[in-house]
Amino acid sequence: MDAQLQTLIDLQAFDARIAALDAEAARLPRQIEALHASLAEARKTAETVKARVDVTRKELRLKEKDLEAIAAKRAKLEARLWEVKTNKEYSAALLEIEESKQEKAKTEEEILALMELQERLGAEVREAEARFTTREEQARHDEGVLRKKLGEVEQELAVVRAERASRARDLSPGLLNDYDRVIRARNGVAVVSVTAAAICGGCRVTIRPQALQELRAATSPMRCESCGRYLYWQD
Repeated sequence: MDAQLQTLIDLQAFDARIAALDAEAARLPRQIEALHASLAEARKTAETVKARVDVTRKELRLKEKDLEAIAAKRAKLEARLWEVKTNKEYSAALLEIEESKQEKAKTEEEILALMELQERLGAEVREAEARFTTREEQARHDEGVLRKKLGEVEQELAVVRAERASRARDLSPGLLNDYDRVIRARNGVAVVSVTAAAICGGCRVTIRPQALQELRAATSPMRCESCGRYLYWQD
């Protein structure tokens, strides 16, 4: 095989590997960001439940104060019974006392409901904090794995790029520039194989018989007449 053609094939292999490593190097940081986002969401969930507990606690304190006020009001109303002078006044005082009793019963029900809600929310807080702790530990482990992998990818990229640069020096400047133009124009694939099916491995167009004979002889780099990629014969 022509030496220049072999160099092109080698460069294509290097560039394909570099492209894969570049994609991996771009993907891994996004995975790390996704871990952080997931952890932040878990933290937000726990904080939201805690906030609901705080609101419920404040509402409970207000209701308890309301209950104290109702009890004090009722005590005053009952004391007035001894001061009224007419049946009408007595009946009105009894009505106020009855309303106070109903208000007390309603407030006690609301307090009970708030206490039950506070208990449920307390359980939710414990569950949310447990989930967050578990997720935090897993995220820390996963991030460590991803960062290690990212370091390995970046290290391999440096090695492959250096090997590619060294191999590229075996090409003439004109041919190297042309190869670089083709690989940019053809989505990272500048060199493709042709098999006995006699079709371009890039654009799938049939190769002319005469061009196929020249390709099999491999005396110099050839390009596809359709897509412009470099071709090489593969048994």
